[in-house]
Amino acid sequence: MDRAGGSRRSDRRYRAGAGRLADAMNPLRTLPELLGWLDSIGFDIGETRISLYRALVVLFVAICVIVLGKAATMLARRSFRRMQRLDRAQQLLGEKLASIAIWLSLALMAIDYLGISLSALTVFSGAFGLAIGFGLQKTFGNLISGIILLMDRSIKPGDVIAVGGTTPPTFGQVNRIGIRAVSVITRDQIEFIIPNELLMTSHVENWSYTNRDVRVKVPVGVAYGTDIDLAEQLMLQAARESVRVKTDPEPVVWLSAFGESSIDFEVLLWIDDPEAGLGNVRSEVLKRVWHLFRDHGVEIPFPQRDLHIKEWPALPPREAPQS
Repeated sequence: MDRAGGSRRSDRRYRAGAGRLADAMNPLRTLPELLGWLDSIGFDIGETRISLYRALVVLFVAICVIVLGKAATMLARRSFRRMQRLDRAQQLLGEKLASIAIWLSLALMAIDYLGISLSALTVFSGAFGLAIGFGLQKTFGNLISGIILLMDRSIKPGDVIAVGGTTPPTFGQVNRIGIRAVSVITRDQIEFIIPNELLMTSHVENWSYTNRDVRVKVPVGVAYGTDIDLAEQLMLQAARESVRVKTDPEPVVWLSAFGESSIDFEVLLWIDDPEAGLGNVRSEVLKRVWHLFRDHGVEIPFPQRDLHIKEWPALPPREAPQS
């Protein structure tokens, strides 16, 4: 009997301990107490309660806004890039406007969920406007300039531009257009980050705005006494044999001047890939001109001067001094 009674008491103690453990593990019973405990850790500022619970809610909402914002902007970006009827500039404009709308909507939804009255934000509107007027003026100017650039499509990704507002002028291909700045990659693979506002206010040469055809001038000089018709034919042949030179329109040769030591010509040719550089085209044409001139006996002059020495009348002999 004693053994049976002891066994029943042990069983009751076991069941009681298991019940207490189950109560502790039951979220439906402990969650309100946990939230109340988190809310009790904090302090009051006037009528506003700042607690650990409130901070965790704000953190959770912020994480949700960031995750949803990134996912929505990525989805919008992919959707616009699938629209083949839009060019790259229009796709970028749609992406930027959609991104702004998504983040603004999520921010307003987060403010409403947190119970923050929008009328309370009017207190900060004056200070915010002052900050924009002074500290953020350039930032918002670049933002508006970037939207304008995308709307009028004066500069698009892939365009070859020369910006005169920098020293020396920046020449390269537009890599991408961002909200704040434009990325331009030069032939030296140096990437310049140029503010959008600078592109709106400075002199910009867009070599591929209407089309990608660019005319290149290659100066060539021949010696006086050269058969200029033969030299012209050889220069045209050198241009036509260059890989990047277009056949329509065809290259032409102009006699530009009679120089001090040479008869000066200009070979005018067209290319349709200015992003590949201009110096290499000139180099290729000039090397071909050199070989053709050498094979046909056409002389390439070097600077020289002809000196004409005149004879001056001899001085009269001096008279011997009288003794």
